[in-house]
Amino acid sequence: MVLSSIADTLVRGVENAGDAVSEALFEPVIRLGVTGLARSGKTVFITSLVANLLDRERMTGLAAAQEGRIEAAYLQPQPDDTVPRFDYETHLAALTSDAPRWPDSTRAVSELRLSLRVRPSGLLSGLSGPRTVHVDIVDYPGEWLLDLALLEKSYADWSHEVLSRIRTRDCAAGFLAHLQGMDPDAEHDEPTAQALARVFSDYLMAARDQGHYDCTPGRFLLPGDLDGSPVLTFAPLPVDGPAPRKSLHREMERRFEAYKSQVVKPFFRNHFARIDRQVVLVDALGAIHRGPRAVEDLRRGMGDILSAFRPGRNAWLSRLLLGKRVEKILFAATKADHLHHIQHTRLTAIIEAMTRDARDRARFAGSETAALSMASLRATTEEMREHQGRDLPCVRGRLLESGKQAAFYAGDLPEDPSHLLGPARDGASEWLSGDYEVMSFAPARLTLRPGEGPPSIRLDRAAQFLIGDRL
Repeated sequence: MVLSSIADTLVRGVENAGDAVSEALFEPVIRLGVTGLARSGKTVFITSLVANLLDRERMTGLAAAQEGRIEAAYLQPQPDDTVPRFDYETHLAALTSDAPRWPDSTRAVSELRLSLRVRPSGLLSGLSGPRTVHVDIVDYPGEWLLDLALLEKSYADWSHEVLSRIRTRDCAAGFLAHLQGMDPDAEHDEPTAQALARVFSDYLMAARDQGHYDCTPGRFLLPGDLDGSPVLTFAPLPVDGPAPRKSLHREMERRFEAYKSQVVKPFFRNHFARIDRQVVLVDALGAIHRGPRAVEDLRRGMGDILSAFRPGRNAWLSRLLLGKRVEKILFAATKADHLHHIQHTRLTAIIEAMTRDARDRARFAGSETAALSMASLRATTEEMREHQGRDLPCVRGRLLESGKQAAFYAGDLPEDPSHLLGPARDGASEWLSGDYEVMSFAPARLTLRPGEGPPSIRLDRAAQFLIGDRL
């Protein structure tokens, strides 16, 4: 295990050294990771970002676009031949058709290269011509990112943590009942192992649907071509002490270690360790709607996600010696178009408070972090409606279920985020004050003028933070 880790580190060092020299001498590359947990809007974010960098009329918050220094933008084949291409054209067609719909969710790692020809600014503008900057956008499920924390855990530690965490969850009742009377030290039997893994997978699916964010191992939710393989056929057991030979405990432990070495480590080495800018998309409004426990789960999930990063600055020499670090991390609360703009500052304050511990650790390590509220694609318009003698700030859009137009008031978010995070940390089962609702809107039909990308909220500011300094 130690020799394998040393070899992985040396290989990454050689690869990073080559990348650093190439980027320093020729064309700079920004590897932008896009992740988030289920229903956070990763696919829409990438599609809208690329569309708005190709047609930059709405990107006034991106300095290079506002100053007219981006002369051209074009899509190229991604440099990683073994990674599927992000299906930008299909996703854009879904959002901009006569009957617009949300595109399919992220199911695996994909990549897209967008190349920008940019004129330099300042003193360099008169000394050199335009240069090409490549933006490699890497899309991957947030559930896979949470798996990186498993690398530091033994099977016994993981089992104890999972069973302690889920014992009060209704959605775990079937799995916990299945464990009753099961002897971890009994001789391994494959049908028993498969049945146990299947019931555990059912729990993970139900937990995700109920808004829990600690659903690991993540590949149980998105198995792909590993479906049914032994590496995805294990589950936590109430174990104590060493595992006897040929026991169920020993086999579950072996498969857990195989999952880490054959699934988690290759993902880290081939994709995650090469990222130097990262955006983490967060469906904070959905968590608030589901209640205090969902908010606390989300807060912990954000901490776990950031613990997987290697924050720090990517100086040229440090990249040669230490490998890439994530030098900028943006936490973005999505679906801001579900709120009237007068509440956006409150949503931003909530996501800032929710990720405070994670952002402080990243800053201490040398990363630059930020938090904002945004909508990758604006699906609503704003209006004020009178109700019981007062004006309510509402949004109007096309309902996803029925297709009908409706005005919607989500509730009044508190000015002080602690009014939400406090009850969440204390284990409250419901909000004592405030009734927070979420409505599912379908994409609006778009009429775009030449040069315009899809309408959004603060997408340009997100792009400025993530890549603006390199343009």
